[in-house]
Formats: sequence, C-alpha cells, structure tokens
Amino acid sequence: MTLPTAGLGQTGAEITRVGLGTWAIGGPDWKFNWGPQDDGDSVRAIHRAVELGVSWIDTAPVYGVGHSEEVVARALRELPEGDRPLVFTKCGRVFRAGERTPHTDISPGSIRSECEASLRRLGVERLDLYQIHWPTLDLAVVEEGWATMAALAEEGKARRIGVSNFAVEHLEACERIRHVDTLQPPLSLIQRSVLEEVLPWCRAHGTGVIVYSPLQSGLLTGRWSVARVEALDPGDWRRASEQFREPKLSRNLELVELLRPIVSRLGCSLAELAIAWAAAQPGVTAAIVGARDPSQVDGWVGAARLTLGLGDLAEIAGAVDQSGAAADFPRPPS
Repeated sequence: MTLPTAGLGQTGAEITRVGLGTWAIGGPDWKFNWGPQDDGDSVRAIHRAVELGVSWIDTAPVYGVGHSEEVVARALRELPEGDRPLVFTKCGRVFRAGERTPHTDISPGSIRSECEASLRRLGVERLDLYQIHWPTLDLAVVEEGWATMAALAEEGKARRIGVSNFAVEHLEACERIRHVDTLQPPLSLIQRSVLEEVLPWCRAHGTGVIVYSPLQSGLLTGRWSVARVEALDPGDWRRASEQFREPKLSRNLELVELLRPIVSRLGCSLAELAIAWAAAQPGVTAAIVGARDPSQVDGWVGAARLTLGLGDLAEIAGAVDQSGAAADFPRPPS
C-alpha cells in the first residue's frame, strides 16, 4: 500500500505525510513514561504501520532508557530488508547511572557516545535522520553540539541531521554552522506556539518540519473523559500535564465534541482530522503519530490521504475558538 509523500526540506528524501512515533513504546521504566506497554503489541504496531505504507519511524534513546530503540530494532529484524522503513532518532537527553530522570547533555563527547549506542541498539550502519532532542539556554553549547552533528554527517554516521524543540534563535545559531535539514516541534489544534515564528523560519530556510503530538498526547482521539484521566496509571506522565488537568481538560474535551460534526461530515476519525490539520499548516512536511498496538495505527493512518479545504479549516478554527482550548497560543495564518 502507498501513502502520499512530501519532500523533506532540501534533503532530497521523500517521506509519507505521517510517520510512526515510539515515545510510548519505551515502556514504564523512566520518568516520562506512558504506563506499562507490551513489546509484542509494539512490534505489531510497527509492522502494521509499514504494511499500511508508513515509510518512517521516529524514536529516541531517552524513551525507556534505550528500550524504544531496542523494540524498533526487533521489529526491523522481522521485516524483509526491502520493506524496512527509514529510522529517525535523537540525542541529547541522557541518564546518569541509576537514575530514571533524564537531563540535557549536548556536549561533543556525549553526542558521539549516544550516536554509537543508537547505531548498536538499532542494528544499522547509518542513521537516516539524527536530531538533537532539546537545546540548552547557552547558545555556545548549542553551536558546539551542532558542529558535532555536522561532523557525524560528514563521517557518514547520519544521512541527515536536524533538531527538535528549537526556537528561532537556536535555529539561527545552527544555520550559521551547517544547514538545519529538519526541525521536530510540537503542533496540535491545542498547542500552536510554532505557528508564529518557527514555521515561517523553516519555510524561508528550506528546513523540513516533522511535527509531533498532533493528537495532544491522545486527547484529540475522542476517547477521553474525566474518568479515564483519573484512571491513568500512576506512573503515566500525563497525570502531571496541564492539558489533562482543570481548567484545560474541560476545554479540551469540549473541543473534541465540537469537532464531531466535522468528522461526521468528512467521514473520517477525530484522530485523522486533528493530524490532517497539523499536516496542512504551511511549512509542515509530515506528522509523527504514536501507536501502542495495530488498532491505533488503523485509527489515524487515513490522515495521510485527508485533504482539508478552506471551509473545513475555517470550521475547525471556529470550534477551537469556541472551546478556548488553544487560548494560550496564536491562531494559524489566514
């Protein structure tokens, strides 16, 4: 099966408009986990995504202290070589011995050590995309880290290099050293902070954008209620997220209800609508969407084929405004 693709910035790569994210499949053994996860379900979710045409997977060593990368590697080994998707991973969020809360380290030595560890865990000779996960406040440290990333690309360790969660000032500092191939920022109907400055910068500089959390950590799937939030696993990081707590939770749940008539008219799922909205924003190449089992993939993969017209986007904007769910963030450009 084939899905629509888009060019990833100036890299020459074509990727499907949706990719599989693997944050949740890292399992429970670290601070920002999503609760218990069955590795078999994770592998089947990856295989289902590939079967349906998804051409890339995004992971990171911080997800489960390396476990997410190990699960991805297992899934890749079970696929014929010609069917294997591109694998994107990250660096810069590391754990001290015996700890399960990560800290940021983008020093040259740490980046190189993480790169070698990811190559081993994933069982690949070269990373399809290597990204700095988070910046530091010190621009000199960011520049030093990015220079190391550029060196890794020159050495053939990574085909492309990018960053995640970077503001314009960080992007500018990196661009002066070597072109930023990609940016991975958060973007959803609720969290829209990158619309004002970051996405325009990427468009102007030919930087590909793969957005994460278009479903706002699951809230925009239409499967949530106050009772389900209260029943979250004690270790699930979402318990502490302001989007899953009042007063924002009620606004977010109201937004979902306001979107249901649009979903019904378009004949899609709520997840597909939310993802298609994120992918439709100017400058966005594709969206990363998580899945913990194959059925979740089935629930959102259709977003790759869903085209929203101007009327649809206006109706969605009206629902967002009425709910107040995105009141803290700028409106999309008209």
